[in-house]
Amino acid sequence: MSEETDNNQNQLDIELAEEVAEGIYSNFAIITHSNSEFIVDFIRLMPGVPKGRVKSRIILAPQHAKRLLMALGENVTKFEQIFGEIELNEMMGGIPMNFGGQTGQA
Repeated sequence: MSEETDNNQNQLDIELAEEVAEGIYSNFAIITHSNSEFIVDFIRLMPGVPKGRVKSRIILAPQHAKRLLMALGENVTKFEQIFGEIELNEMMGGIPMNFGGQTGQA
């Protein structure tokens, strides 16, 4: 078997639907697990609104969760090498209920 054939066999053909390509914004995530799966809920919190909404739920086998952890770590490292360290601020202390900034008035 040639090296070129081996390379073609290792490639994935992945389709990205237009509505999925637009993405879903999330600014919070909750991760839970059982003995057989990890569940990642991506949530959108809005300033001044005490109730968030789960926008997407991803269920992973433990092996895939670990691969995701490794891939995220590699990508954060590459990002920081180019753009500098990502600083974590007050968000580390808990759930942000007020994002700050100007308060609108009607």
